[in-house]
Amino acid sequence: MKNGLLHTILLLSVAMYCYAQNPIVPNKGLNDPHIHIFNDTAYVYASHDKSINNDKFIMEDWWVWSSPDLVNWTKRSVLNPKDTYIGKDYSRCWATDAAYKNGKYYWYFSEGNEQTGVVVGDTPVGPWKDPLGKPLLTSDLTPTHEYDMSIFEENGEHYILFGVWDYYVAKLNDDMISLAEAPKKVTINNPKGPYNRDGKNEDMPTDDKPFVHKYNGKYYLSWGCFYAMSDNLYGPFDYVDTIIKEDSFAEGYDSPTWPNGFLQGRHGSFFVRHNQSYFVYCDISQTGNRWFRDSFISYVHYKENGEMAIIRVDGVGVGQYDANNGYIEAEDYFRANAVNKAENVMGGFSIIPEETNGFVTYPNIHNLNKKSNIEFQFLSQTDTEIEVREGNSNGKLLATCKFNANTTKAFKTKRFKVEDLNDGQTICLVFKSSAVEYLKINRFRFT
Repeated sequence: MKNGLLHTILLLSVAMYCYAQNPIVPNKGLNDPHIHIFNDTAYVYASHDKSINNDKFIMEDWWVWSSPDLVNWTKRSVLNPKDTYIGKDYSRCWATDAAYKNGKYYWYFSEGNEQTGVVVGDTPVGPWKDPLGKPLLTSDLTPTHEYDMSIFEENGEHYILFGVWDYYVAKLNDDMISLAEAPKKVTINNPKGPYNRDGKNEDMPTDDKPFVHKYNGKYYLSWGCFYAMSDNLYGPFDYVDTIIKEDSFAEGYDSPTWPNGFLQGRHGSFFVRHNQSYFVYCDISQTGNRWFRDSFISYVHYKENGEMAIIRVDGVGVGQYDANNGYIEAEDYFRANAVNKAENVMGGFSIIPEETNGFVTYPNIHNLNKKSNIEFQFLSQTDTEIEVREGNSNGKLLATCKFNANTTKAFKTKRFKVEDLNDGQTICLVFKSSAVEYLKINRFRFT
């Protein structure tokens, strides 16, 4: 199929599927995404594939888009290579990342697969100025290539990680534009990657685009959808698994894919907002062109042993829901307070309240107009109670739901009448004192 015809079909399919929000910015070539939350707003710092007709990587600038809700995105800033030390038109504007310190925002960018530069601004969207007039990481700094960097922050200190096949990490000085130490090689035990599925390819054991995040005291080093874990930022890391599997994909999102399969090319980053974890990553299932990539967001959930559960790759995305699609998984909330996720006997996750009036919210629930009931799949150790409210934990009361004690340890379902449901509504579940640590909600639906 010709790219132009494929592009037209994809545009029509996006228009027909009203509530699709993966890709987060359709048909724009937004890729290599890193999302940061500044002042309760999400900013994606990204590369930009030029055209659906690309037959190679053509990336002429870098972009910043922002969103208040992870659903609606607005382009806010463009960084042209002419305005950096590169000083000319350039078609290899590769991956970026950003950081904030001491009232300034720092945006790091790849000069192709060779070097890393940095610009600084007074806001998350600039305007930007190159403070060095030269690369921060030069091509002769380490045995790897000094590109596809990511920034990790801990206790007010920042670290830069970069490279391909082998990764290096170094602490940044307080000025954020110089290194406080010589980069150190990161050891990964038994790594695998898109070119190394069996663990035997010693020349290409991992990939490019490394990223580090931390959860529950553990450091997670990822390269696309592959990841390893460690007790120390500097490693050594032990390879664990991939967070994308064959079972991850909704219909229409499993192909086309990269030459080495669906695990290749998933460049991206992990982030947290409102006590929910996410993975933002590259995808080509909707463009059909490996040189014109989109960005998707999926929820991330952690198992009791610290490993990440496989993610769901679909068109619904995050921060919105469709009441006509059946059950909403309770752990896929947008905002939570005093509520934990926990693995359950169903093979997924449940939410458990920790404090009285703990709550979870689910915004932008479409197709509620003709619904009049809410049905929960739950496990209750004693008689418990929750409230269904509109908007937030202090919003209009729509229903009071009382669950009977269930000593069989098997999830049950119970339906309740709900008043005044409207399309696009935000639903908030508020847990009363009886529910604290005694009630588990697996999922719910509207009927």
